Amino acid sequence: MSVTPLFSARRPHAPAAPVAGNPAANDSSAKPPARPSSRLGALADAWLPRLVLSPTIVISLVFVYGFIGLTAYLSLTESRMMPNFEFAGFGQYERLFDLERWWVAAANLGIFGGLFILFCLAIGLTMAILLDQRIRHEGALRAIYLYPMALSFIVTGAAWKWILNPGLGLEKMMHDWGFSNFTFDWLVDPDMAIYTVVIAGVWQSSGFVMALFLAGLRGVDDSIIKAAMVDGASLPTIYRRIVIPSLRPVFFSVLLVLSHIAIKSFDLVMALTAGGPGTSSDVPAIFMYQFSFTRGQLGLGAASAMMMLATVLAVLVPLMYLETKGARHGR
Repeated sequence: MSVTPLFSARRPHAPAAPVAGNPAANDSSAKPPARPSSRLGALADAWLPRLVLSPTIVISLVFVYGFIGLTAYLSLTESRMMPNFEFAGFGQYERLFDLERWWVAAANLGIFGGLFILFCLAIGLTMAILLDQRIRHEGALRAIYLYPMALSFIVTGAAWKWILNPGLGLEKMMHDWGFSNFTFDWLVDPDMAIYTVVIAGVWQSSGFVMALFLAGLRGVDDSIIKAAMVDGASLPTIYRRIVIPSLRPVFFSVLLVLSHIAIKSFDLVMALTAGGPGTSSDVPAIFMYQFSFTRGQLGLGAASAMMMLATVLAVLVPLMYLETKGARHGR
């Protein structure tokens, strides 16, 4: 007589039969469906940077390019004290080109801009090369050279106005020391007043140019310089043939910054000479300000502002073209 056990031994379960037509059910490694939170995270990663940048883009479009467009349109109207949006053609530009004062301002800009850029490049590059020799107290000298850049152009102009004033500045000091024949009255000389602006501008900006060139010099590969020295090249030859040509991107940046400073120079000229004596040191920025907001010639001032913008583009576009052309050819 056999006794049937109440609990039989458990057998391992057989594998489930594959389900036809459902590959996801057959694949044991199939990923679980994406959760809603992960989808929201992906959307946030995609749109959050755009949302953060969009206010800046909108503000730039409105308050930079929008006002440039408004100024361009006002230059084509007969606007005087208040804007007049009735189109009038290119009459304001004809009036602008007939004014002798505009051509005086343009000539002064050419003198100031050319000498300002030239001297800043020469002095800044020379100081950078000297500091690149790892001289003693380099940090202190670099701070001294850079200090004028910490001042505003208003302060620079006011300080140099005192220094160059014949009645209380350099000329008076030399007379007090016994050099009675010494004269330096450029500030009150109509033919030389614009050069006093060059002196003040170079004094302030050459240290900034030096810092840019010094950063570029410190980025030059030392192995190239050592190899040239092994080949017998002198230090001046190394700088002239190897180091300085490799600073082409730095030259591009320096020219761009200095050109921008020169073209929009207003506060330095106003603080130093106020465009005088007479209009001998007038520049387009002062011309635009006075005709737009002092003389009630808003359309004429807008036309002069557009000519300043054209000057900026005339400098910027060739530099950008040369830089991108050199980058494409690996220079």
